[in-house]
Amino acid sequence: MPSIIDQIRTLRQQRNAIILAHNYVLPEVQDIADMCGDSLELSRRASETNADVIVFCGVRFMAETASILSPDKKVLLPVLDAGCPMADMVTPEQLKQKMQMLPNIPVVTYVNSNADVKALSTVCCTSANVVDIVNQMESDEILMVPDKNLARYAARFTQKKIHLWDGYCPIHHQLTSDQVIQAKKAYPKAEFIAHPECSSDVLDMADAILSTSGMIAHTTRSSHYEFIIATEMGMLYPLQKANPQKQFYSASPSLICPDMKKIHLADILNCLSLLSNEIKVPEEIRVLAYNSVERMIRMK
Repeated sequence: MPSIIDQIRTLRQQRNAIILAHNYVLPEVQDIADMCGDSLELSRRASETNADVIVFCGVRFMAETASILSPDKKVLLPVLDAGCPMADMVTPEQLKQKMQMLPNIPVVTYVNSNADVKALSTVCCTSANVVDIVNQMESDEILMVPDKNLARYAARFTQKKIHLWDGYCPIHHQLTSDQVIQAKKAYPKAEFIAHPECSSDVLDMADAILSTSGMIAHTTRSSHYEFIIATEMGMLYPLQKANPQKQFYSASPSLICPDMKKIHLADILNCLSLLSNEIKVPEEIRVLAYNSVERMIRMK
């Protein structure tokens, strides 16, 4: 009987499929993937391939983004209820009401959002390019959704007035400055790197504030050999793979996203076998969401 990894590889070839894995998913899932990285980066790279099927190992909004950028491909999410609490903190109805209260103010939406919210947005942003996107907007006022921590981070680097949405990543938001102090005491030689989804008091303590892809690039270049990482714990695996001679520590053992850990090898095998769990963004939403993503890409 072939191993589950061999079965996945065989089916991947038969289906002309590509497997994408976000940096936060389980190590064995990252190891079987064709590409690992940030969600938007993965969707963009997959859209440029000749694959017929995309298996996205992440959460729902990531698979939606892949569908937005690759409408001709079949996008599969191995576990359908792998979601994002932050993305669900803004609905199209809520956003429409807020836009009526703030007429003529552009909406900058984090890519960690659902497709129907992207469709209402002026432009999308990532944690890596948010400052550039905000500063390129012509308006002096901006509404940012859904992450208030990312918005506060961007506000540090602009004169524009940013209206906050009361959303956040529960995993990053729960990290406290006291926990960071304890981690720094435990690893006094380590550089402290935080994701901009963390709260402002945590960011104030950071030596560097970076996206997940930025963390890999930075730690590879850095002269430091120890790092405390303030993001979802799954990030330690790709960091360690990229820098086997260096040491990485989580800022807190609580930095675990249950949704990011839902996908296992058996789920990948099952959805490839049955071509099940397809995520297809309706065309009328897809086109509008695509416009907001494409506008961001042109602005970078």
